[in-house]
Amino acid sequence: MLTINLFNGLVYGALLIVMCSGLALIYGLRRVVNFAHGSLYMLGAYLGYSISLHSNFWVALIAAPAIMALFGVLLDRYGFRLLQDRDPLTVVLVTFGLLLVIEDLVQTTWGKSNLSVPVPEALAFSVDLFGTPVPAYRLSVIVIGLLVALGLSLWLRFSKVGLFVRAASTDPVTTSMQGVNTDFLSAGVVGLGTALAGLAGVVAAPFLSLSPAMSSDVIIDSFVVVVIGGLGSLAGAFIAALVLGMVQAIGAVYLPDAAVLLPFVFMIGILIWKPSGFAGSRT
Repeated sequence: MLTINLFNGLVYGALLIVMCSGLALIYGLRRVVNFAHGSLYMLGAYLGYSISLHSNFWVALIAAPAIMALFGVLLDRYGFRLLQDRDPLTVVLVTFGLLLVIEDLVQTTWGKSNLSVPVPEALAFSVDLFGTPVPAYRLSVIVIGLLVALGLSLWLRFSKVGLFVRAASTDPVTTSMQGVNTDFLSAGVVGLGTALAGLAGVVAAPFLSLSPAMSSDVIIDSFVVVVIGGLGSLAGAFIAALVLGMVQAIGAVYLPDAAVLLPFVFMIGILIWKPSGFAGSRT
């Protein structure tokens, strides 16, 4: 029982890695706390559902994030760019309004009933893990989460664009004076962050029920991860996502009645110990 719960905790942690990477990237450059990020995850899941109906899951895995990336670029151009450096209340109201618009769009297009996406046939089998059979698809979710973490880390550390992203997140004015088009760069990063939210939705669809309320199920945990990881820190988000997944898994076994509260208790404990989060820097 504990083994399967720990495994499911890793699966959820890996899903949060994909989800929170986008949230951290967007905040890192635009300094916008995107309360609509959960609805982008939901929209990606529904797009993946529709695409898989007309083709297959593997096409949806590529096409849905690509569509979400384009949506993210437009969202940055006509939304986040205007919200940058605005007062926090304005940001909250606008992004929360966007969340409501997307939720209403999803309900109008796909309805309010729960939908499901079948597990792709290539992964519809079980793997023996320490004597416990676990679904191969869920194991693939862990692999996807780790690949996203590794890919983003290498991209930010060793690529020229990654260098610009790190520089712009630290000092956008100086970076712009060096000839870097920070608005173009930010649009690309927001597009990438939105694509990652869409990817998380597509990946989650085969083992989580699709519903217009699914955004609220994950966005709270996502913000907990970003806060305790350190605002804007990808490395901190990676660590926090896995730790939170394991905390929830253990809590489901030993403290089932308090499992919903554990993320908040965990966040409070971390912030008391280190107010800047796992990888955040003190100001």
